[in-house]
Amino acid sequence: MIDLRGSKALVTGGSRGIGAACCRLLARAGCDIAVHYRERVDEARRLAEEIVAMGRQALTISADISDPQQVRHLVGQAATELNGLNIVVGNAGIWKGAAVAEMTNAEWDEMIGINLSGLFYLSRESIPHLRLAGGSLIFIASTAGQRGEAGHAHYAASKGGVIALTRSLAVELAPAKIRVNAVSPGWIRTDMTEALLRPDRIDESLKEPIPLGRPGEPEDVAGPVVFLASPLARHITGAIINVNGGAVLA
Repeated sequence: MIDLRGSKALVTGGSRGIGAACCRLLARAGCDIAVHYRERVDEARRLAEEIVAMGRQALTISADISDPQQVRHLVGQAATELNGLNIVVGNAGIWKGAAVAEMTNAEWDEMIGINLSGLFYLSRESIPHLRLAGGSLIFIASTAGQRGEAGHAHYAASKGGVIALTRSLAVELAPAKIRVNAVSPGWIRTDMTEALLRPDRIDESLKEPIPLGRPGEPEDVAGPVVFLASPLARHITGAIINVNGGAVLA
């Protein structure tokens, strides 16, 4: 078992899906957790209660990740109440479809604002705290950012930007002993993808390109996140770890 006792982690989009799985697994490894959410306060509070029951400290913080002032408050409150931060997981994001020919400026701006600009704001505010501990930044990217996705160009562009941001920050922050990596999921069964991936509804055409033959679960993403946060990954930075059942290998 990975031992992260004494670590302090902030997880954005932590109230459900991949984020909640990351919170649970980090807490089991010994982390105190700040659970960020946007609107799902009841889910965030229930998760915090689970974490406290594990013997860890937990708090919940609401913020619009696309608002730089709210992100500043989010990171500041997390660092203050946890007495530091050495792990930051940038998971908050949205996934919506729109063809470019019909896409509005507002749809484009929302996607980039949350999925990419939000990580820029999160990184900028977290760096001063991570410098103190030689910490770890971990972003959630997507296979869409590696190969593109018709009908979701704004989403693919945002996640491609996440991958570029990861690699750029890895080099920029290496002298400060801050490691920056990303996990790049393919199809993962969450409430965001439930309409497509429920076992009784899943389109076989979605499974065919996955060599392992199934969509992933949130825990399949959380495992690599916890590994990247741990001393076992101490010489890994700038990595993009694919979690897609073999659908994308590059």
